[in-house]
Formats: sequence, structure tokens, C-alpha cells
Amino acid sequence: MKRIILALFLSILVLPNIVLAQELDINKLDKYIENAREEWGIPGMAVAIVKDGKVILAKGYGYRNVEAKKKVDENTLFAIASNSKAFTTAALAILVDKGEIKWEDKAVDYLPWFKMYDSYVTENMTIRDLVSHRSGLNTFSGDLLWYYTNYSTEEVVKRAQHLKPKYGFREHFGYQNIMFSAAGLILEKVTGETWQSYVENNFLNKLEMTNSNTSVTKLDLKNNVATPYLVGIDGKPIAINYLNWDNCEAAAAINSSVADMAKWITFQLNNGKLNDEQIISEDQIWEVRKLTTPTDVSRSSFIKNPNIHFNGYGLGWNIYDYNGNKVINHGGGSDGMISKVAMIPEENFGLVILTNDINYLPSALTYQIFDMYFGNENKDWSKKYLEYYKNSLKQDDERDAKMEVERVKNTNPSFDLNAYTGKYTDITYGSISVILENKKLVLKYLPAEGLVGDLKHYHYDIFTIKLRDIPSLPTGTVQFYMDEKGKVKSLKVDIPNPDFYFDEFDFVKEED
Repeated sequence: MKRIILALFLSILVLPNIVLAQELDINKLDKYIENAREEWGIPGMAVAIVKDGKVILAKGYGYRNVEAKKKVDENTLFAIASNSKAFTTAALAILVDKGEIKWEDKAVDYLPWFKMYDSYVTENMTIRDLVSHRSGLNTFSGDLLWYYTNYSTEEVVKRAQHLKPKYGFREHFGYQNIMFSAAGLILEKVTGETWQSYVENNFLNKLEMTNSNTSVTKLDLKNNVATPYLVGIDGKPIAINYLNWDNCEAAAAINSSVADMAKWITFQLNNGKLNDEQIISEDQIWEVRKLTTPTDVSRSSFIKNPNIHFNGYGLGWNIYDYNGNKVINHGGGSDGMISKVAMIPEENFGLVILTNDINYLPSALTYQIFDMYFGNENKDWSKKYLEYYKNSLKQDDERDAKMEVERVKNTNPSFDLNAYTGKYTDITYGSISVILENKKLVLKYLPAEGLVGDLKHYHYDIFTIKLRDIPSLPTGTVQFYMDEKGKVKSLKVDIPNPDFYFDEFDFVKEED
């Protein structure tokens, strides 16, 4: 009797903190999504929601091609970028189930040429380490090795050995696309198949994700494919080109629609089972969703969103709590595309959001849908995130204004412009060249045909640089250094942005 009374007492204490799910008002949500899209000025987007194995929403909003006035629908293809990572770890999980690999296997056992910044790290880096972002490298470090370049995946991974760590090995979270590429190469070594083939055979084909593919080379841009856009400060969308990310495929190469991704989510929520076939064991589904690498929840972020108390990364998935529920989620970003997948397994509930513009709305919309689902609508997350986004744009403007204020007027370069021309090489990246075009300096990244920047004198031996074909990246600087003989010896590029570290490479001028 005492135990029963105690249990009842404890249940009374717990009940006020339980947020019960309610039936989602799809009509209300539908209007909210369209209003939010218009407020953000996003050309097009699509949303799908799955509950208890059924698709309760799968719809397109706005335009996949603004110029041609072609609308988005549930089958419109978008780049899902880093949401490809969960497909890679799912593929590896199948190999673990088969006993062909273990998560704790060393990378060098499969890739004997694999090297990191330190011999201990090289010898002890496991498959689990590769796909849980705890290599010791900084977030996005080395991404310029694959971005726009003609390097193969293997060449990218080999060059990464020269990247300098920011943290101790397994000490801290550092989001790493290149380590996922290494995991993809291990998959290929074990299976004898390409990453593309293995993912297509085991997931896209089996789940009947018939419109999805594993490479931009497999996109027919004349069909139902979203055009990537960059929406400028003036609100006008600028169409940009798809980039080939095949040399980073295991991290970011899949293109899909919300109709197809709803099948992926349903499969995930069904714990790796499709009809009567257990494609991935429940044990391995649980394994990839375990928190492996914790990430910080700062005081300021908690104030912004007090529903989240912990955050971290499993194997190909982000993990956090929301209103006392465990959320499995991931975002993806490419040039002109943002995606989001989020699931609450215990509620058998999941969503996918795809957009053809760089924006924060998918994250905001995820929280809004969660709050609507749990009947806890005390915030307008879209408006809140739009405020953050506008502030970030304001900071970019302030940075440009500050650069102009800090520029030392009436200075000249130390040398005739010809003295700055030549070939410069970095041991990690490779070579760039500085040439004269129409009496102006131009910098070219030689492995990356699309990375060409026009240089304009700023002050002393510093020039501004603006990349011609990448409007999403801001104006940066190129600083030239001289040696003790008074000759140009090296240069450093710095283009501040949240995705690529141009300044982690030191380019030394080659002898003429």
C-alpha cells in the first residue's frame, strides 16, 4: 500500500511537466508555412510530416523556378546536402549488422594511406570517430579542399593530413565533412561498390524513393528540380548553379523531394524495418542515435529556446531534447539550398523541410511544428528567427562599413603590380595563381576552376577580393608579405563566412 501511495504521489509531481501531444491542425499549419515563406522572401519550399506511419502533409510552396513561374510540389527535387550523412551511417550500420565492420575498427585498417595531423590520432581514429565529429579538427576545417575542386575524394582525404587541429582528439565537437568522406571510402573498400551504388541499392531503390539520386550529375534540370537561389538584401532572388559535390558525396551529395524523404523518415521511425524486411537492426538504429559527442548549450541559446537542455551528435544525426522528448534531427546546407529533417521517435512523428534559398526558416519551422503538435504555441518562431537573420545581415553591412572606415587612405602598394603575380603554393591546398588582367590583379585557385577573385587595392599590401561566381560569399582580403630581401614571398586570403576557412592556408610564392 505504501508503494502504491508513493507511486501516486510521484505521478502527481511528474504530471504537470508532461506535455501531451494533440492532433496537428494541418490547415492552420499550412497557412503559417506560406505566410512565413512570404515574410522571408524564400522563392520555394516543400514540407512533409509523418505521423504513425502515415504522411499527413506533403506539399510545395512558392516556386522551384521564379523566372519560369514553375511551382514547387511534393515531388520537386532539392539538394539535401548534409542530410546525406544519415544515409552513410545507415549504410555502415548494415555492414555492422553483417559483421563486416565494427564501429571501433581503425580507419587505417581499411585505408592504409590514411593520415591525420598526429601519429597517435592516425593510428587510433575509428569509424565511429569519423562519423561523430570528434577528430580534433575545427568545424568545416579543410572544406575548401573539396569545394569546387577537381580533387578526387581520396585526394581530399589525403590532403587533410596537413590540417591543424583546434581541439584534442575526442575532446570536442568539430563538424567534419572530410571525415565523412573517409567513412564513405571505407564503405567502398568493404563492399566493393561505389558509395552511390550502395546507397541507391539499399535505400533509394528499396524505399521506392524513385525521384531521388546521389549526384548532381544525375539531375535533369529541365524536369521537376528546384533552382538554387541567393536572395539579396533587396529581396530579389538570384539564380545560382548547382555544384558537383561528388568528391564529398558521403557527406552531402543526395538530391531528394519531401515525398521521397517522407519514406525515409517512415523507415527510420519504423526502426529500420520495411514491410517484413529488417534492413537495419533495431540495435544499430539505436546505436546511431546515441549521443556520442556532446555539444554546448550556451546560456544565451537556452534563453532563446528553454525547451532544449542538452545537445549532441550521434552517428550521422544530431540529438537534443525538446519539451522532454528526444529529437533526432539534422540540417543540410549547400549553395542556395537549406534542408531539415527532424523526428521524435517516441511520438512516431517526423518532418522534412526543403528550401531553395539560404535561410533559417527550416529550424524555426521545426520548433513551430513541435509546439503546434504539443499544443504549446506561445512563440512565433518564424518571426523570432527572421529577426536573428536580419541582424546577421546588418552585421555584414556593419563589417563592410567598418572596413571602409579602417582603410588607410592615400597609400600605394609596395611594388609594381607585376611583382605580385606568380604561382603560390600551400602544402595542404595546392596552388593558386595571381595574374594581371586588364592591368588589375586576379587570383585563381588552380584546383577549383570556379574560384576566381578580382583584387582591388585596399591599403599598403592588402587588396580586397570578391569572388566572381559566388555571390553568397562576402568581400574579403588578400594580404601579401615580403621577405628580408624586399621581395613578395607569400600571401594570405581571408574571406569571413560561416562555412569556409580561406585563411587556414599559407600560400608561398614559387621562384620565377
